[in-house]
Amino acid sequence: MVQIDRSRIVPQAIDRTDRHLILGAGFVGLGMAQALQAAGIAYDQVDASDRIGGNWDRGVYQTAHIISSKKVTQFTHFPMPNDYPDFPSAAQMRDYLNAFADRFNLRPSIKLNCAVLEVRPIENNRWQVTFVNGEVRIYQGVLLCNGHHWDKRFPQFQGEFNGEIIHSKDYKHPDRLRGKRVLTIGGGNSACDIAAEAARVGAKSVLSLRSSVWFLPKTFAGKPIVDLIRGWMPESLQRSIAYGIIRLTFGKHEDYGLTKPTYRIFEKHPTLNNEVPYYIKHGRIQPKPAVRQLQGDTVEFVDGSCETFDLIVCATGFHVSYPFLPPALQRVKGAIVQCYGSCFLDDYKGIYYIGWGQVRGGVGSLIAAYGPFFARCLKLQDEINVPLGLVLKQMGQQLPQTHLSDPHATFRQLKIANLGFSWFSYKAHQIDRLYPNFQNTPIPSD
Repeated sequence: MVQIDRSRIVPQAIDRTDRHLILGAGFVGLGMAQALQAAGIAYDQVDASDRIGGNWDRGVYQTAHIISSKKVTQFTHFPMPNDYPDFPSAAQMRDYLNAFADRFNLRPSIKLNCAVLEVRPIENNRWQVTFVNGEVRIYQGVLLCNGHHWDKRFPQFQGEFNGEIIHSKDYKHPDRLRGKRVLTIGGGNSACDIAAEAARVGAKSVLSLRSSVWFLPKTFAGKPIVDLIRGWMPESLQRSIAYGIIRLTFGKHEDYGLTKPTYRIFEKHPTLNNEVPYYIKHGRIQPKPAVRQLQGDTVEFVDGSCETFDLIVCATGFHVSYPFLPPALQRVKGAIVQCYGSCFLDDYKGIYYIGWGQVRGGVGSLIAAYGPFFARCLKLQDEINVPLGLVLKQMGQQLPQTHLSDPHATFRQLKIANLGFSWFSYKAHQIDRLYPNFQNTPIPSD
């Protein structure tokens, strides 16, 4: 009998070069799918999960609520239900995204339980996508909408801890904290939510801050604070308003045993939380500086103080990660993807890094504005040989310096870009003629 070495059999690639692939069916992936559908651009969509919704399906703790209001978080062309509160819950967000997929009939193009193993450029400017199940497909291009709240970032500790250490991503329900002495590390929104939850149900709640953060209230004068900002306001005015609201609502950091933050507000992602200052004043949350070392069930902080704990929750963020890309396409530096126009490379066409930044406000309204513009760009990319990133670079655009963005500034930029799209198209064709022989450089599989 002839023995066949199946490990050396190369599966036949499925030709899908008449369309693009959207990787991810979360908030951003669904929004981009609807934009492509509306523009008549053919696509497939895959997600590694067995359900759509991304982080809002099962990726957050059950008691989570959005920090931006529903007004700015919703897709502008698909408002949230009138009975939703200003700050919908995780379950309501999950239901909203499912309703969005049904309203625009997005499900037929989505394949679930479909994890991607590798994405790489091949000859003729095509993209080969290999799935975990062994299937191989060839696409015209790939939209990377796989999110940035899944690759957990842990701090490096000195010493050993006898209790349990988890990441905030692994926290799902208050029962995990009940009756325990809890140390939460971090100053972001998840850290503050968990520290407040531990203040309610835990035996002790300590919040370790490497440096102080600006706490913004979620509401002011009965309105969500993000709804008070207007599109015409420059960031300097937005900042002045925020400082005034903080002073009127919370007072000074020193009043809570905290040092004043060393950065200007909006230079880091905002922390919208009323509860941490409240519980500090009630003695239910104890603020501490950074951790120095672990010693059994004791944690020593850099100020020399020590506390005993049963559980440490590391709300220390996530890496922006594309594990399925070859090293040559790993364009991430810190939290910033080195691309033009928020998603385009200057040396490869057909790959688009979407949704990696952090918007100061809701993502839905931004994707609703950006999606149609991106669809116009995809059609323009079909007309020229060079990558749109190279066009933007030649036109003088610089690489991003931050992963944070002011949504109102983005809205203004998109409005200008749409008004001037004919000029952009003219310049794209002009630059394209300078590079008549451009081709993506194929990257062999490891």
